[in-house]
Amino acid sequence: MQRLSQQQRLQQKLSPQQIQLMKLLQVPTANLEERIKEEIEENPALELGNEDNEDKSLEEKTVEEISSEFEQNENEDYINESEEHDEFDQIDISEYVKEGDDEDADYNFQSDAYQADDDKPGYQPSLETSFYEHLMAQANMLNLDERSAKVAEFIIGSIEEDGYLRRDLPSIVDDLAFRQNLQTTEEEVRNILKLIQEFEPTGVGATDLRSCLLLQLRKKETSAIVLYAIKVIEKFFDEFTKKHYEKIQRAMSLSDDDLREIIQVIVKLNPKPGALFESKNKTQNYVIPDFIILNIDGNLEAHLNQKNAPDLRVSSSFREMLKDYDKGDKSDARQKEAVMFIKQKIDSAKWFIDAVKQRQQTLMLTMTRILHIQEDFFLTGDESNLKPMILKDISDRTGLDISTVSRVVNSKYVQTEFGTFILKYFFSESMQTDSGEEVSTREVKTYLNEMIQQEDKKQPLSDEKLTDLLNEKGYNIARRTVAKYREQLNIPVARLRKEI
Repeated sequence: MQRLSQQQRLQQKLSPQQIQLMKLLQVPTANLEERIKEEIEENPALELGNEDNEDKSLEEKTVEEISSEFEQNENEDYINESEEHDEFDQIDISEYVKEGDDEDADYNFQSDAYQADDDKPGYQPSLETSFYEHLMAQANMLNLDERSAKVAEFIIGSIEEDGYLRRDLPSIVDDLAFRQNLQTTEEEVRNILKLIQEFEPTGVGATDLRSCLLLQLRKKETSAIVLYAIKVIEKFFDEFTKKHYEKIQRAMSLSDDDLREIIQVIVKLNPKPGALFESKNKTQNYVIPDFIILNIDGNLEAHLNQKNAPDLRVSSSFREMLKDYDKGDKSDARQKEAVMFIKQKIDSAKWFIDAVKQRQQTLMLTMTRILHIQEDFFLTGDESNLKPMILKDISDRTGLDISTVSRVVNSKYVQTEFGTFILKYFFSESMQTDSGEEVSTREVKTYLNEMIQQEDKKQPLSDEKLTDLLNEKGYNIARRTVAKYREQLNIPVARLRKEI
């Protein structure tokens, strides 16, 4: 027998508008213009506008006003659209067809720094030769028969951007059979690979670092030092990579000077033959700051970089359509569908414009609080003036959730008179000195890096020695913490830092 029961549960769900805002918060300024263009393409009710924005500028708003607006928008409940379809006569379009609403500031968003498309310089495509084309040009000079040419082309296509062929020969033989319907043998593929390994840049087509170095050494002019270097890579490669130079020296009966010359020959080789083409063909990513900090006579001012935030407004043509409907026959079923479509697109446009405005307000609020905490650094540019700061500190001062602060901080940059920094740079945990003073862990890492830079490379400092030196400076720190900070700085252990 079925039993009916009734339960009351409380669930927290984000509205589509809140989800849209969260996604926009994560978008850096460099990608915001592209995101806005995508929205304009998807929503015909959204368009670029040039009207004056009568809203109070973000710099003029107080932190309390911004916090209040964020909280109000975050908790706002939107109307369920299904209810709007129940009765056609219930459609209220008065808010969409106000007289003179083309100048409605509530749904306009502009940036004085926006540059129109007509003013932008044209895009100049790169005409440089790719790595693949460079290798194929050399392959065409070998005058191979049709069968061998296909195998060579397939091998070149399998070479990665750094110049290595990391696929094994059996896999290449199988792929040639299935994809090219070409039956080959490992020996045939190996012979053609040897021809490709003679191409420029030297070392291309190597299967690993060891073979790459050997290809380059064997093309050098023969000398005693080069022959010794080849022997080191052939027989003592593991010892060389781990810098166990004493073992190599004893096994080969080398003097200090000979060992030093051999190492110099090897370290001057190119471990990534394709790197030159990789750097040419890859587009450089330039950092576009999201914030600009100005120092005006000792007074710091934070500004948003709105270069990539063009003016937005609801399309005037869509409003005209609704005006025509208001004057027309409201019993027409087709008009009903058209009006619901227009209304949906206008709502979506308004929500997006509000979300962009909300994004700017939230960014400004967060940056203002970071500026207050790290004011000493922004005035001096001295890393030692950075104060310990975590996401919760900003969350407590802004009233925003920690997840919201995290989205703001992620991939955002600030331009200062001392350089451009990612916002994560200003966040660090704290530790206590012997005097009980709290300092940023970044300060400890700075001292650690300086000590390693100034050490004697013939006798580099061990983690234990580094710990003792830091303790002498008053930093109460354990050896395992020093090892962790060293790894975070991408500094190898003492043995691998040793030089002859």
